[in-house]
Amino acid sequence: MFRKKNNKHKLVVIGDSLSQGFNNGGIYRTDINFPSFLADCFDPKPTFDQPNFTAQAGIPINLEVLIRGLQDEFGDSIEWTEYVPVASHTFKTLKRIKKYWEGRMKDLSVERSAPFHNQAVWGFAINDSWIVTERKSREYIKQNKEDFSVFGVLPENAKYTTSRLVLNPTLGNEFQENSQIDNAKILQEDGGIENLIVCLGHNNALGAVVNLDLVWSEPKDLVSFTPHRNHTIYRPEHFECEYKELAERISKIGAQRVFVPTIPYPTIPPVIRGVNSDLSKKSFGYFDYYTRFWIWDEDFDPDKHPFLTQDEAIQIDMAVDEFNSIIRKIAREYGWNVVPMAKNVAGMANRRLGGELLRGYPKEFVEALKRNPDTSHLVNNRDEAMISTEFLRLNKNKKIYKGGIFSLDGLHPTTIGYGLMANVYYLTMMQAGVKFQKRLNWDRIIAEDSLITDPPVYLSELRSVLGFLALGNQERFFKLGKNILTQVLEKISTATIKNHN
Repeated sequence: MFRKKNNKHKLVVIGDSLSQGFNNGGIYRTDINFPSFLADCFDPKPTFDQPNFTAQAGIPINLEVLIRGLQDEFGDSIEWTEYVPVASHTFKTLKRIKKYWEGRMKDLSVERSAPFHNQAVWGFAINDSWIVTERKSREYIKQNKEDFSVFGVLPENAKYTTSRLVLNPTLGNEFQENSQIDNAKILQEDGGIENLIVCLGHNNALGAVVNLDLVWSEPKDLVSFTPHRNHTIYRPEHFECEYKELAERISKIGAQRVFVPTIPYPTIPPVIRGVNSDLSKKSFGYFDYYTRFWIWDEDFDPDKHPFLTQDEAIQIDMAVDEFNSIIRKIAREYGWNVVPMAKNVAGMANRRLGGELLRGYPKEFVEALKRNPDTSHLVNNRDEAMISTEFLRLNKNKKIYKGGIFSLDGLHPTTIGYGLMANVYYLTMMQAGVKFQKRLNWDRIIAEDSLITDPPVYLSELRSVLGFLALGNQERFFKLGKNILTQVLEKISTATIKNHN
């Protein structure tokens, strides 16, 4: 088949939250996701258009922006007497964000004549790449009116608002029936696609850890519109069926190269926290229980808190092993390039590995950490980067001493984490013949990660505040503040990622 020597579109993406750049509980800055870092490595830099979600702290919510706003309003610490005003301030902020993204403050449409190069939408499973359209998303929002309550403060149907703005940014009639794959076809017909990243499959397993519930898929889930599915994880045979259909549809686009990642174990990110029955037991391998990340070891009670068992966690990871075997097999059949994300993330799962790492960090990344005065403390005297897959923690000097790879939602990467993802793609793409003119700009990637370079001071207060709330003070005004803060915490930590099912 005759192929043009030069394709017009250097990089196009079909994907989910990881390729859109979701972190800290929402989609906020798409210019610092891993595809953007890859686009920066071409010279001249190609056009790589993406939607903008920086208004009102992103959608559904960016936790970092939210807590920085609290810091600006209440100073560097929250006294127990301030819980009620803090809760009130948080409620008003979330209510404003909700109003904006539901289109009640301004028209959200954007004038464009062509689809975005990045077609990623958070929460999308494999079949959403051909099932979900802007019209279906709009109709679902219309048919499912918002439920007003004192705690209904997050944007209703946020994922479907996002999909509308990605798939059909003008919100007009011309592209209302287009899926992610349809839009990629348009770009292919408009000069061709050189490199197509298809970053899907994560949300076919994540629901099990987000909901702490193991519910296997049924045949109807393969054809149902997203909100009508009841599973939390796909059966491997269902995953294979969908991935084969994905492969057929992607092959018909005709991109020069296709890159697909393997899927990391969902039990590694700190969205869930492993706890052993015997707290003195050495942490290595799988834990006895997996619960919410804000529940500390000494507070966990299996009669009170939700959890997955060790056996369920192993079942989830074994299913993902089968998913990855399927991805590698189908990729070979279609001549695709497999990006070994699962292997890289597993090598950084230090808590599961008893504090060790099986995979080192890129030397250029470590050198950039050392050059930056705000991150130099994260490199030890053996020139090892001291970042991990644990939830972020601050020391008494208000600097990060644990975590660094996953953001405040416990599921999605920090900007540095996205940089590490970009590095794995970069190496795989070079091996496949992609000609990059520049290396990854680690200095820029680290400088853009404000969560790590300038962490909000309230992170250091998080554990003490939650512990104090757990005491159950019964004073009326305090109880009100406690209840609101607890509801907000649960909504932000679970509802904003629940739609990944």
